[in-house]
Amino acid sequence: MCIRDRNNIGIKSKNAFKNLGYVGLKKRNNVLETYIKSLKTNKNKIIKENLKDIKLCKRKELIDRLILDSKKIESIRSSIYEIIRFKDPLGKVIEKWKRPNNLIIKKVSVPIGVIGIIYESRPNVTSDVSSLCLKSGNVAILRGGSESFNSNKILANLFRNSLSNNYVDKNCIQFIDKKNRKIVDFLLSQMSDYIDVIVPRGGKSLVKKVQKISNVNVIGHLEGNCHVYVDKDADLNMAKKVVLNSKMRRTSICGAAETLLIHDKCLRSHSLPIIRELILKGCEVLVDKKINKYFNNKLKLANESDWRTEYLSPKISIKSVNGVNEAIKHILKYGTMHTDAIITRNTKTANIFLNGINSSIAVHNASTQFADGGEFGFGGEIGISTNKLPPRGPVGINQLTSYKYMVLGKGTIRPI
Repeated sequence: MCIRDRNNIGIKSKNAFKNLGYVGLKKRNNVLETYIKSLKTNKNKIIKENLKDIKLCKRKELIDRLILDSKKIESIRSSIYEIIRFKDPLGKVIEKWKRPNNLIIKKVSVPIGVIGIIYESRPNVTSDVSSLCLKSGNVAILRGGSESFNSNKILANLFRNSLSNNYVDKNCIQFIDKKNRKIVDFLLSQMSDYIDVIVPRGGKSLVKKVQKISNVNVIGHLEGNCHVYVDKDADLNMAKKVVLNSKMRRTSICGAAETLLIHDKCLRSHSLPIIRELILKGCEVLVDKKINKYFNNKLKLANESDWRTEYLSPKISIKSVNGVNEAIKHILKYGTMHTDAIITRNTKTANIFLNGINSSIAVHNASTQFADGGEFGFGGEIGISTNKLPPRGPVGINQLTSYKYMVLGKGTIRPI
């Protein structure tokens, strides 16, 4: 990617963002409606391009993420329908007040600007991000993974056609159709004049690289070391169901549980059936010495590094704790501020946990795998942020806006 191409992409994005400022909600929704129809009309072409990616994929573990069949295309269309139904996130008066000098101050939502998305394997991200960015008045530069190149390209081109068909600048969405990995370095280190925010969606190595070399603000998370704490007051059937879902529903996603904490007063009643069920479902378990005694010391022991590990596979580390405060202490030490859950019937204990952890998503009596913008009712997400500063958690429509202050006077001046 030469400097001229890089500048062209940046200039086109900046111009598209300016033009988008004049595009109202109705036209933005019309683009999305056109795109939904286009996905249906071109379904066979999309599947054909997707099959090219699947045949070329050398990593079998990625194929499940890569597949775009009729069901997944319909799921994408449903997500966009949901996005259309949202109210306009722009121009909302978040706060308004009057000063003693009669100045009226309003805090009003505005778009962020140009958003660069670097992502791997999942082609649905192309549609999700394009739709979310357009609805929220932002433009996007997309750099998808080489393993889903053909799928991403056709989805992006269909979106650009939908923009053009509605007389909206097609460069509101730009897809970088070159596979050279050095392009990512360009985006991160050489395009700060054009890109306002970078969102990495992918594995640890990608996110770590982005956070290390980016000259642009980054929204995202490095790891999803998620925990489930089973309290002594947990209903056993609920605990089994939630733990199994948190770990085994999809083991490779960032919201999958990686560590299970169990109150030591319910080890016999709860740890035995839960761990047996995990093993039965094909999950490898690593436990501490106290738990291992209940299994005649036949299980593998977890070590210090296991408490820090995001396995992203059917594997989980399990530790006994002496109560909610020790569970919180463990999560504060080893967690990654992603998603952590407590299972208990005790509301007081639940509140101690929910307020004590520093996670971007704190869960009571539900699976950690609800860490997803679609499940939050956002119509999708461009990623999950564990930043202490906003946005935090799933980043959807409303999280893709910033704000500015509008100060309204009547010839008002400040006294000397």
